[in-house]
Amino acid sequence: MLNGIRPDPDSPNLVVGIVGAGTMGRGIAQIAVLAGAQVRLADSCEGAAMTAREQLLATFGKLVEKGRLAKADAAAAGERIHACDTLEELDGCHLVIEAIIEDLVAKKALFSALERIVGAEAILATNTSSLSVTAIAAGLKRPERVAGFHFFNPVPLMKIVEVIGGLLTAPDTIKYMIALGTHWGHTAVQAKDTPGFIVNHAGRGYGTEGMRLLEEGVTTFFTLDKILHDCAGFRLGPCELLDLTGLDVSHPVMESIYHQYYEEPRFRPQGLTRQMLSAGVLGKKVGHGFYRYDAEGKKAVIPDDAPSTTLPPSVWLSRARPALAERILGLIRQSGVPLEEGERPSNNALCIVTALGDDATACCVREGLDAHRTVAVETLFDLTRRRVVMTTPATDPVYCQMARGLFATDGAAVSVIRDSSGLVTQRVVALIINIACDIAQQGIAEPDDIDHAVKLGLGYPYGPLAWGNQLGADIVMTILTNLLEQTGDPRYRPSPWLKRRAGLGLSLHHKEV
Repeated sequence: MLNGIRPDPDSPNLVVGIVGAGTMGRGIAQIAVLAGAQVRLADSCEGAAMTAREQLLATFGKLVEKGRLAKADAAAAGERIHACDTLEELDGCHLVIEAIIEDLVAKKALFSALERIVGAEAILATNTSSLSVTAIAAGLKRPERVAGFHFFNPVPLMKIVEVIGGLLTAPDTIKYMIALGTHWGHTAVQAKDTPGFIVNHAGRGYGTEGMRLLEEGVTTFFTLDKILHDCAGFRLGPCELLDLTGLDVSHPVMESIYHQYYEEPRFRPQGLTRQMLSAGVLGKKVGHGFYRYDAEGKKAVIPDDAPSTTLPPSVWLSRARPALAERILGLIRQSGVPLEEGERPSNNALCIVTALGDDATACCVREGLDAHRTVAVETLFDLTRRRVVMTTPATDPVYCQMARGLFATDGAAVSVIRDSSGLVTQRVVALIINIACDIAQQGIAEPDDIDHAVKLGLGYPYGPLAWGNQLGADIVMTILTNLLEQTGDPRYRPSPWLKRRAGLGLSLHHKEV
């Protein structure tokens, strides 16, 4: 027992009310009832709660058919779900979770009504993804029992829940919700009441930097997606992801977090998604977003350009960054093209530089190379499936084709992009890592929790702080510093958390005493 009144999270006597019978509410109800709780479903739309109950029973039946749930357990779970006709039937619940529309006025009104219905010790939890828990609790008689309990769709599969304490939330309330989320089979992470909490805050870098690359004309939307998927390991490219979630959902969240942080440059949205939203080009749900979709929702495939078979007479590889040059040395040698060993290239050699947060032009000028014969190559990320070649504004098309041919001799795909400080993967990943460092700096969440939340909630290949350690904090610092210097944009300014740990050679997970 907690406080002598509320049952423990694993107690069969725990009664949970859920307001909102949509996809999110049903998902929360499913994991709650399968974990042994008694669930009361309510919704303002007449008949919605009963419909949700029937859908849950059908889901249990499918799980039984697939051998994932025993028939007896499915029947018992069904008996623990009750569809309510009115909010008053939530009287007696130990916990009520709202999963209604993402609107502050609506949530405040609901909690005000619930406060008059449920007992004094009942917890009121909000599934809000972007609104302030403190604001939702403001005006209630007992704001200390209000907490954020933010799940992700689909709830049974996305095994992460953020537990958020408002300014006046009691520590016991947070402790209970973390234990409950864990008992329900999820990784429960605690976060401060800040815009976007952990996951939606950390996720700002991916989409906004992707859109910035498009607006700068660095590459096409489909090439952007292919590079970030093949080289950095993201499951979906930013354009695929925005198409999937829908710009009617994603763009307002971008703007909301940007404004809630008082126009913090790191979260600045781009005009492209606002234009698409205005035009109704929302994504998969309407058949047209960045990509086109058929009647069955299948995305139109956009193939890579035909590979080049043109090879350079010889290759000169810059040794300005020896560790990066070493990463592509084997590929060049395997191609059979002569590799020049001199300090300066011959008159006809293809010149290759290894950019790190800077652009091909800066590398070319710094090393005194002929820009017509020079390209930069991404070396920091996976080279097995795709190679990225970046031209200078002066690169001769013939030498561009030579570079494409050189890096395709083993059958890998090659993407060509225009000159950009930090190429594609460096820019996007460094920004993601930097934002995560600032989340740690602000004390929004513990470093390990940041990584768990982002990896589970966003499906990134690594937690952002772990990714920073893998690349090297000094490398990430170099990328961001060069980006800041070349663009003058404060969105790239390094977080103090990153700067100090890079300077001292510490892990990005290292916490101060």
